[in-house]
Amino acid sequence: MDKENKFALLVIGIPILGLLYVASIIAFMSFSSWAREHPIITATVFVLTPSLVSGSIWLFSSFRARKKQNLGL
Repeated sequence: MDKENKFALLVIGIPILGLLYVASIIAFMSFSSWAREHPIITATVFVLTPSLVSGSIWLFSSFRARKKQNLGL
């Protein structure tokens, strides 16, 4: 895969993943009585999940780049 294809996949894929994530939140809230009874816990989980995933991806790629440069790791 060349750079242009990767970028196109990123530009198209990120909004689609966002829509699927929002649809899963709406479905979970619609079909789960527990989620409707505990909205603060549910919202906290759904708000923190993207941050934790993106943060872990960023840290892993940063660690891999640092290791590749061989700067003391």
